[in-house]
Amino acid sequence: MILDPLRDELASLEAEGLKRRRRIIDSPCTPECVVDGKTVVAFCSNDYLGLANAPELIAAAREAAVHWGVGSGASHLVSGHLRPHETAEQALAAYVGFPAVLTFSTGYMANLAVTPALAGRGDAIFADKLNHASLIDAAQLSRAEHVRYPHNDVAALAALLEKSPAKQKLILTDAVFSMDGDLAPLPELVALAERHDAWLVVDDAHGFGVLGEHGRGTLAHFGIKASSRLVLMGTLGKAAGVAGAFVAADPVVIDWLVNKARSYIFTTAASPVIAATLSESVNLLVAGDARRTHLFQRIAQLRDGLAGTRWQLCDSPTAIQPIIVGDNHEALALAEALFERGLWVPAIRPPTVPKGTARLRVTLSAAHSEAQVAQLVDALKILQ
Repeated sequence: MILDPLRDELASLEAEGLKRRRRIIDSPCTPECVVDGKTVVAFCSNDYLGLANAPELIAAAREAAVHWGVGSGASHLVSGHLRPHETAEQALAAYVGFPAVLTFSTGYMANLAVTPALAGRGDAIFADKLNHASLIDAAQLSRAEHVRYPHNDVAALAALLEKSPAKQKLILTDAVFSMDGDLAPLPELVALAERHDAWLVVDDAHGFGVLGEHGRGTLAHFGIKASSRLVLMGTLGKAAGVAGAFVAADPVVIDWLVNKARSYIFTTAASPVIAATLSESVNLLVAGDARRTHLFQRIAQLRDGLAGTRWQLCDSPTAIQPIIVGDNHEALALAEALFERGLWVPAIRPPTVPKGTARLRVTLSAAHSEAQVAQLVDALKILQ
C-alpha cells in the first residue's frame, strides 16, 4: 500500500516523542486564550509587544478593508502593488534606517528571495549552524557552496573565509536565534564582511521591534548603520503584530531582488489590508518604549524566579527564554503537566533543535502580567 511507509514513519516519530500535532485556538492572539476548549495562559506566541490584538491595528484593518478591499489581485509586478504596499515600505525603511525596503508575504519567502539572488554556483555561503530552517533552505536553493560554522564562532568563520577561493562570499546569520534566544556577534560579522568583501545577510525576525532604540532591531542594538553590503530581513507577524516580512538594503539590491527574486516575482502580493495595517504598526513600534520596558521586566522576573531551580535557562537576554529538558518524552510530559495547570508552553524537539536538547520554549510578551509570569514560575518550581 502506498500509505504504509508514511504510516510506519509516523509511528516511529510517535515512539521517539517527535510527532507533532496542531492545537485549535478559539480566541484572539492574547496571553489568555482558549486552546482545545481549555482556557490557558499562553507562553508560546511571538507577539512580543502584544500588538496582534491592538485596537489601533484592528481599526486600521477595518478602514483599509472598506477602502481597498481584501485582495491585491496579482503579483507586485503585474497589478498587485497598491499604494498601501508602497506606503508601508517607505515607513519601514525610515524606521530601520535603510534607504529602501521590499515587503514579502512571509519571512520564509523573504529569506528564499535574498540568498539565491545574491549567491550562486561558484560562490560560497558561510552560515551559522543554528540558523533558521528558512536560511538553510535558501542556502541550499542557491546552489552555492554551503559552509556552516560553529554557532557564533567568529574565529572559525574568519578561518573559513580566509581559505575560501570563492569569487563571491556571503555571510548568513540570524540576529536573535529563535530556539536559544541569544544574539549573533554582529559587529564582528560586519568587520569580517568588510575584510573579505562579502555580503552580510541578517535575519532579524526576533529582534525587530524589540531590541535597540525604539525597537529598531538588533543592528540598532549594536549601533550598526546601513551599508551597501548589508542586507536586513525582518518579520512583521511577531513584534509588529500583523503579518509578512521585509528586506531592507541598498536601493540597487532592492532593484535586483525585484528583478531576480523568484519568491517575490512569482507570487500574489499580500492583501492591501495587511499593508495598510503595517503602516499603523510602525507608528506603534516607534511609540512602544513602555511596552518594551514592561517586556524586559517580565524577562527579568522569569529568570530571577527560576534561578537556583533545576530548570536550565539558556543565556538569553531576549523574549525567547528556553528551558532545556533534554529528553523528548520528558519535555512533552512537562509541557502537558503545565497545560493541565492552565499554562501553555509547547515542547520543542529535534529536528528543530539538536538531538538531546529538547526544551520548553518560553516566549514572553509585553501583554503578560506580573501575575501570569509568577504563575508560570510557581508551577515550574512545583514540577522540578
